[in-house]
Amino acid sequence: MPSALFAALSGLQAHENWISVIGNNLSNANTPGYKSARAVFSDQFSQTLRYASLPSGSLGGRNPMQLGLGVQLSDIGRDFNQGALASTGRTFDLALNGRGHFMVSDGANTLYTRVGTFGLDATSRLVDQRTGFRVLGLNGQPINLDTTSLFPPTQTSQISFAGNLPATITGPLSQVLTASTALKQGTSATLSGSVNTNSFTVPVGQTWTMEVIVDGGAPQTVSLAGQAAPYTALDIANAINAQTTGVTAVDNGGAVQISTDRTGQARTLKVVSGVSGQDLASLTGLSLSQVSGTESTATLSTALNDLPTNLVDYQPGDVIEIAGVDTDGTSVLASFVYGAGNDGTTVSDLLNFIDNAFPNATPSFDATTGQFSIRADQTGATGLSLTLSDQSGAGSTDWPQHSLITTTAGAGPDKTTTSIEVFDSAGTSHTVSLTFERQDDGSWNVIPSSADGTVSGLVTGLRFNANGSIASLPATSSFSVQFPGQSAQSVSVDFGTPGLFDGVTQFGQGASVFADFQDGYGVGELSNMAVNSDGDIQGFYTNGQIQVLGELGIASFVNDNGLREVGDNLWAETPNSGVRTVSKGAQGKAGQVNGGALEGSNVSVAEEFVRLIEAQRGFQANARVITTTNEVLAELVNLV
Repeated sequence: MPSALFAALSGLQAHENWISVIGNNLSNANTPGYKSARAVFSDQFSQTLRYASLPSGSLGGRNPMQLGLGVQLSDIGRDFNQGALASTGRTFDLALNGRGHFMVSDGANTLYTRVGTFGLDATSRLVDQRTGFRVLGLNGQPINLDTTSLFPPTQTSQISFAGNLPATITGPLSQVLTASTALKQGTSATLSGSVNTNSFTVPVGQTWTMEVIVDGGAPQTVSLAGQAAPYTALDIANAINAQTTGVTAVDNGGAVQISTDRTGQARTLKVVSGVSGQDLASLTGLSLSQVSGTESTATLSTALNDLPTNLVDYQPGDVIEIAGVDTDGTSVLASFVYGAGNDGTTVSDLLNFIDNAFPNATPSFDATTGQFSIRADQTGATGLSLTLSDQSGAGSTDWPQHSLITTTAGAGPDKTTTSIEVFDSAGTSHTVSLTFERQDDGSWNVIPSSADGTVSGLVTGLRFNANGSIASLPATSSFSVQFPGQSAQSVSVDFGTPGLFDGVTQFGQGASVFADFQDGYGVGELSNMAVNSDGDIQGFYTNGQIQVLGELGIASFVNDNGLREVGDNLWAETPNSGVRTVSKGAQGKAGQVNGGALEGSNVSVAEEFVRLIEAQRGFQANARVITTTNEVLAELVNLV
């Protein structure tokens, strides 16, 4: 009977302790970083009533017979599984997502915690606000944060660009004057007599006639009086020339040939017969059908007299006057003297003469269209002009029909300007403007300038491929700028990678190029702090810079359950926890540091209530054993 009492008593004590463990877990259900505990029972020593024996002879072996003498609390272990992270928004509220521990020190001992309720004290030391213990860094020393020093400035040494330069060229352009109509080369409308005897008889006393119609105009009568001797083809040609205008007749191998003085497809010629029996047309064999001239695109070798716009053929010594203004503003007045021994007779001769008369412009001829033009040798707006006129001699051409008009206006180079803030060595801000200017060869130059600094150096030769990517970078991609009171500083420029589209491009859209980065900055004051996942305490400064002010040390152990709880969510090393390993966050077991958050308790309230029911029932069962044993002892006493 006493053994039953003591066994039940040990059960009461064990379940009482279990209830205490459960109660502690539930009381810390909302304690940040708390790790739940669990009670583990084991039986106590037993009283052996019979030892085990081996089989022998006809008897078999027997098992030992033991009487248990109760239960004991053998272990209270910790569950170090991750608790849920709750955001707080406070800079130095820190949580670990892993197996590590923050390190704090009371000046004599190093302790460990999962709860990073840290903050700065009056001397900018990082401390645990619950205990005042100092937080230790990666080197195992207390963390002191420099919150008062300024971040020193750095002068600008590099600028990079992005955006687009226009592919469509609106400058630089040379002024171009082009003839309003094309030059043609033409042939006359021609009639040739079929009678080539060179002997044409007109009887005495008779007058033979015919009519000549030129270009659809009024008929012109040609008459030839009879004579005793026959007329020659030349005689008849001279008669036609004397009695008509707009045509020329000649002796063509004993036959009469009539041609219009002007050429081209607009020229027509028709002969109308005279009185029957006295018809000069039939006498010479001239066809009564209307004929027309022809024309085609002129060439450089086309004679000026073959132009359909030639009104009267030029004769040697006739003058065509060339007048105008050269691109430099110089007036031009030159006389082209017609003739093989003079300045020439062809379109080519005339253009060569114009070329010599205009030193700063170049004439050209388009063999496809037959148009001639003159282009300024320099780009940009100019006053280039050119007119042709007949000044002396019988020959003339309808030059106003070929008047030169501006088909391409001269324009200065395409330009686009962007600006960026740069810094000198003292951290003073300045504005530098960079103008992109298209060159005659299609490349771009970059011209830097500054209102308060002296800039030297020109970035030249930025070229692009047909697809808009960079073809080649400038040979020298830097310039120098000197601000008042400062030494000259070199600034390099970055346009992107040749063949790629990671910087400046040249597409068909408009200009949008801009300076998107420069590496300088002014002096900065600390404006904010944050802790990253590595445990680096970063300072954010007003100049946009970031600096690591301190590094948290994260300790991890081989056996977390070997740590000893010392209160205030702190743990201490024990011989069985293993040697600590200190590292940055997010390395190995250390776990990632989460700023602005705290780790919650990992206590499961529902699970604890189930265990509480189990512990209560166990306690009741052991109490019932004591009650039953007491009643049995009472019966024994009553036997006496």
